[in-house]
Amino acid sequence: MKTTIFYLFVSAALLISCVEKQAAKTETDCKSTYFDYSNSDDQLTGGIKMIPITTPKGTFNVYTKRVGNNPKMRVLLLHGGPGGTHEQFGNFDGYLPNEEIEYIYYDQLDSYYSDKPNDSTLWTIEHYVEEVEQVRKALNLNKDNFYLLGQSWGGILAMEYALKYQDNLKGLIISNMMASAPAYTKYANEVLGPQMDPEVFKEIMTMEAKNDFNNPRYGKLLMNYYYTEHILRIPLEKWPKSINLLFEHLNPNIYVYMQGHSEFGMTGNASLKNWDVSNRLKEIKVPTLMLGAKYDTKIKVPTLMIGAKYDTMDPKYMQWMATSVQKGRSVTTNGSHCSQFDDPQTYFSGLIKFIKDVNDGEF
Repeated sequence: MKTTIFYLFVSAALLISCVEKQAAKTETDCKSTYFDYSNSDDQLTGGIKMIPITTPKGTFNVYTKRVGNNPKMRVLLLHGGPGGTHEQFGNFDGYLPNEEIEYIYYDQLDSYYSDKPNDSTLWTIEHYVEEVEQVRKALNLNKDNFYLLGQSWGGILAMEYALKYQDNLKGLIISNMMASAPAYTKYANEVLGPQMDPEVFKEIMTMEAKNDFNNPRYGKLLMNYYYTEHILRIPLEKWPKSINLLFEHLNPNIYVYMQGHSEFGMTGNASLKNWDVSNRLKEIKVPTLMLGAKYDTKIKVPTLMIGAKYDTMDPKYMQWMATSVQKGRSVTTNGSHCSQFDDPQTYFSGLIKFIKDVNDGEF
């Protein structure tokens, strides 16, 4: 009897041991590899790669930083400005990792973390489209995993890239950008400006007419009466550190050259002043999301358009854009130009759903 009990005890112990080992094995097998950088060429740098970009003026390096690891969902982020930085997307760390979506920060040439040749002949849409293509190749992004997200000026760049290289894309996200600079300028001057205190708007326009853009009063009025309404609807003293760094690190030379001094559209000698691809949107076929205005755009890849109720971009114009996209979807936030910060719930839920729907073939 004792012998029988002994063998039963040993058998039970072995069974428990086997169950525990199997559970441990299952846990190991199911462990996410999202943050596994082992055996990758950017492990030592924590995901950072300085990518060489060949230009007619020489070879220069641009900054990229990969967060996460997902071979099916990889999002390259195009910042605004021109001359801004990847810090514009500073809070993506708080939302995308939990969904195991890989994303890549990237500073364009002449932006803070990249080389700065300071050569205006490189400050063209044509150059930046080819720069993005060189970055894509260096990071091994392709039509099976490559989502391109552009915000503000980055949205211009994303549309232009899609018009030339959409066969490389899995999905396109346009955040807070219209397809026409003249239309944007018209909206800023005829709609947003007059919504301000009349005396404040008059004072701003007077300084602009005198090209008095360096007047501290000009910047103060913009910050207190325009930026907190249409750029980021949070009190200035509560702006996130990454947004403050974006402004601190902005390259004013390239910004003024391409965008112009004024915040009421693109004016003066700005190189983007007459940019307009509104008649070409129908050429874009990838799934597209428009992130940035109250309504929605036509490009062949799946496209998401994110808009915001209080954006500097015209909601009705973006609604018209939506009717032009072959595979489009829109998301409307209750935020402003940086609605990833002042309405992150709507912004990220829409962005994440689009990426996953396209990946799952449900778009």
